Amino acid sequence: VQLQAFGGGLVQAGGSLRLSCAASGNILNTHRMGWYRQAPGKERQLVAIVRNGGIIDYSEFAKGRFTISSDTVKNTVYLQMNSLKPEDTAVYYCTVRGATARGSAFASWGQGTQVTVSS
Repeated sequence: VQLQAFGGGLVQAGGSLRLSCAASGNILNTHRMGWYRQAPGKERQLVAIVRNGGIIDYSEFAKGRFTISSDTVKNTVYLQMNSLKPEDTAVYYCTVRGATARGSAFASWGQGTQVTVSS
């Protein structure tokens, strides 16, 4: 299963970006889709996760500014980021867990998309 992320770029502080990540391959279903980020010199950290049943978890910094959503038919996860701050600058990675049509579990990561917020 491969993931391809889109939507990163350069934006001024206070602006918005929408990331999307599409999973492709022999997918039967997905049960966990989300986003992490990694800033230079820092560890990768959770941004937001959506699980089966619409259960969503956000990191504190994302609450009120970021919105995660998913389309399980398209196997795509989105991240709408508003009121961006320079400290949101990072490489954003999508991740998806699920099962293949052959019945095996998978956990895949996207290649990362750069988000840069200028002050």
